[in-house]
Amino acid sequence: MVGICFKILVSFVLFFLIFLNDDISRVAGSDGKRLKKKHKSSGKGSLPLPSDGGCKGSYPPPAYRDRSENAFDVLNFGAVGDGVTDDTKLEGTIVAPTKREVWGRYGMLQWIQFSKLRGITVSGQGVIDGRGAAWWGGSSYQQITGQFSKVAMPSIKPTALRFYGSFNVMVTGITIQNSPQCHLKFDACTGVIVSNINVLSPGDSLNTDGIHLQNSKDVLVQHSNFACGDDCVSIQTGCSNVYLHDINCGPGHGISIGGLGRDNTKACVSNVTVRNVVIRNTMHGVRIKTWQGGSGSVQGVLFSNVQVFEVQFPIVIDQFYCDRRTCKNQTAAVALEGITYENIRGTYTIKPMHFACSDSVPCMGVVLNNIQLHPIQEAFHMYDADCWHAYGVSLATCIPPISCLQAEKPSKGHIQSNIESC
Repeated sequence: MVGICFKILVSFVLFFLIFLNDDISRVAGSDGKRLKKKHKSSGKGSLPLPSDGGCKGSYPPPAYRDRSENAFDVLNFGAVGDGVTDDTKLEGTIVAPTKREVWGRYGMLQWIQFSKLRGITVSGQGVIDGRGAAWWGGSSYQQITGQFSKVAMPSIKPTALRFYGSFNVMVTGITIQNSPQCHLKFDACTGVIVSNINVLSPGDSLNTDGIHLQNSKDVLVQHSNFACGDDCVSIQTGCSNVYLHDINCGPGHGISIGGLGRDNTKACVSNVTVRNVVIRNTMHGVRIKTWQGGSGSVQGVLFSNVQVFEVQFPIVIDQFYCDRRTCKNQTAAVALEGITYENIRGTYTIKPMHFACSDSVPCMGVVLNNIQLHPIQEAFHMYDADCWHAYGVSLATCIPPISCLQAEKPSKGHIQSNIESC
């Protein structure tokens, strides 16, 4: 089976680092151009349409095309797998360019991408450095005639590393840091294992999700550390059988399912387990967020053994999610059923629990079991836990006590039809 020859690639990169006097940003992927190489084909078949390649709010203009001339094939530089040697090691540092012209007029949706592969492993102790500071502020400083000049970066920010339409994908050991947008993305993949990786970017770096999952199933993320400016792990539509455990998260926005149902779309997420997680100094802890006007459902979610330290909002369900100045009120909503929180403990700085559910499609089957959340007395105004159209039960100890969950069950007409649509 042909492998992805990272050792050869990194040697190629380091060669240019040593022998070229040009800006080192030019050497990462031949002037930062996308890596593209065939592994073993995943075969023919219908795949979900790829998403925008970014995390949130990065839609290309109508005239945008991700042109093939902005990609190169590592085979052209002598990378050949022999079917025996493990040639998927990353044991160096790959750096992204910060020169504006390298990225084209609008930018690129992803920097490094692997598409339609079967049995692909990326491992080692190496680093993928997106040098995203130039993007987070919308500009970079380039040296021109001995002086530094501020140059605006393209509007589309790339994801650092993306896998699309692939089977049996493993990423282990590596560090991805300072991505312009998402650090690691899996889109339309089946059988994903992520283990012992590190994601590092500042807490104020906009839209820099640690891992972004979309249209992917049978996913395991374990024994990894995430520090970023957005969700440590973001689970989007089309995901099922997702298991996250033994993860450190913070800074960032916590671990999120959604936002789902944007622009009146259908979203389906099921069988998600988040267990043995430490979340520290983040905006949210564990969160489910959906847009008004969507359809579909989120079913079978378990958040278990989660420790939070100085988290603003440790437990959140928000069916009125809006990242714009205003959003239109709509009655349709993504249905939520079977959401369990057990052994969630630690400290918060604003509000311990927030359940804001749709009037017409309320949250069903919310279970709270052994919740122990205590306030940090700082210069914040503390709020009590609150609920809106949330139906479920509180079991065992719950600190602070929560009495707003409704026990009686509403009509399940809209809820059942949304669930069945998935």
